[in-house]
Amino acid sequence: MRQDNQLLVITHLSQLIIFITGFGGLILPLVLWLTQKEKVYQMDAHGKNIVNFQLSLIVYAMVCIPMVFLFGLGILGFIALGIISILFPIINAVKASHGEIPKYPLSLNFIS
Repeated sequence: MRQDNQLLVITHLSQLIIFITGFGGLILPLVLWLTQKEKVYQMDAHGKNIVNFQLSLIVYAMVCIPMVFLFGLGILGFIALGIISILFPIINAVKASHGEIPKYPLSLNFIS
């Protein structure tokens, strides 16, 4: 296994592709993780954290949809999800560049 902090940073930042293309926030990091997890040191841990975070964002967005119609709070939920989905990939990319294994807050554990 090789140490490749740059690829780890790219994997975290690849989640932001969704703001450019409208999709791929889960697909691109998933592909990077699955193809590199046995080649790059710590890629497995980073990939699991990223996929769990992206799946959690999807679940939280699905919860916000009925809240828009019922309480109007869903709009605030979508705004919060948007901010979180921009900030934490950037923060964790910086942490990954320093060799840390970052954690995403409010992330549900789908893949352990």
